[in-house]
Amino acid sequence: MEEERKKRKRRETKDMFLKDGNWWLDFYAYGKRKRKKIGPSKKLAELALKKIKVEIAENKFLDVQKNEKIKFEDVADTYLDTYSKPNKRSWKRDELSIKYLKSFFGSRYIHEVNPLEIEKYKRERKERVSPATVNREIACLKHIFTKAVEWRKIKENPASKVKLFKEDNKRLRYLEKEEIAKLINACPDYLNLIVTVALLTGMRKGEILNLKWRDINFSQKIITLLDTKNAEKREVRMNDIVYTTLLGAKKHQDSSYVFCNKDGRPYKDIKKSFHTALKKAEIEDFRFHDLRHTFASQLVMAGINLPVVQRLLGHKSIQMTQRYAHLSPSYEKAAVDHFCEQMDTIWTPKGISENSEKRQGSDKLDAARLLASGPSRVRTYDRRIMSPLLCH
Repeated sequence: MEEERKKRKRRETKDMFLKDGNWWLDFYAYGKRKRKKIGPSKKLAELALKKIKVEIAENKFLDVQKNEKIKFEDVADTYLDTYSKPNKRSWKRDELSIKYLKSFFGSRYIHEVNPLEIEKYKRERKERVSPATVNREIACLKHIFTKAVEWRKIKENPASKVKLFKEDNKRLRYLEKEEIAKLINACPDYLNLIVTVALLTGMRKGEILNLKWRDINFSQKIITLLDTKNAEKREVRMNDIVYTTLLGAKKHQDSSYVFCNKDGRPYKDIKKSFHTALKKAEIEDFRFHDLRHTFASQLVMAGINLPVVQRLLGHKSIQMTQRYAHLSPSYEKAAVDHFCEQMDTIWTPKGISENSEKRQGSDKLDAARLLASGPSRVRTYDRRIMSPLLCH
């Protein structure tokens, strides 16, 4: 009996031990071993241990609450319907991102989604789409969990420390004038109008497809955009080509939209027909938004300064305009050739320089003879005309 009593006593105190005159608690909570120093009082240590065991049983220890069994797909749908659609103009982008996120995380409970699983998603998606697309989807995932924390569905955001891929934003595709002509000729009539407006105004695809007749002031040649990316009103000036194009466009009797189908409904997307036109024109690696890049680039190459281009594009900062306003190789060549013409006197080859000095001496002698003989028509030599030869 005494032996059994001692064994029971050891079992009762196995979660406690004495070290250096102080009692310590040694126990497991949620699969992790915990140790806690109490002090010299054994009775106080026993009371503390009992309290901790009760808290563990009630899932209250260290303020840890029992995870609700909520599936990711349910939280994602709630986010889309309750937050994204009412508050974001880009909710369709979220809808597309959530489609792919649900295919990977959908059946999991939200507390089961961890950074490692998110990294696996990034790796698998990168094999199918661009890093920029993966980043948009991860950004959406981050915000879904941010809202889930606010809604007290989970305690922490597992995606908060997940890094996005680096994106190459330096490359901007635009069309040369010859490519513009090919594209315009390859477009069917309705697409021809849309592409023309995009090329000559720099308007975004959404702004064009949502354009209504009431937004166009033909007398002042101004298009007023109320629903822009920056959520600010913007006025777009029409040149003669845009003015004539829109003035000659057919109006649907039952629709207020400028660009609409036979039913009077605005075009939702023109991706397929635009891709067909690009293929016909033999233009590769080009998107509809690159028409906006083309507008900006052609303006800069025409000598329009950046602040003006910034206003025409509706950019809030000049940094965004500089991103679009790059120059074509042919324009850069013309610039360096012009510089060469202005600086040719410094790098004129020695032989040419000596011949030039002899010619100048001869020219002076000829000029003296001409002055002595009286006025007549004389062809003069201008070194600025000859200098381009020095650049080849």
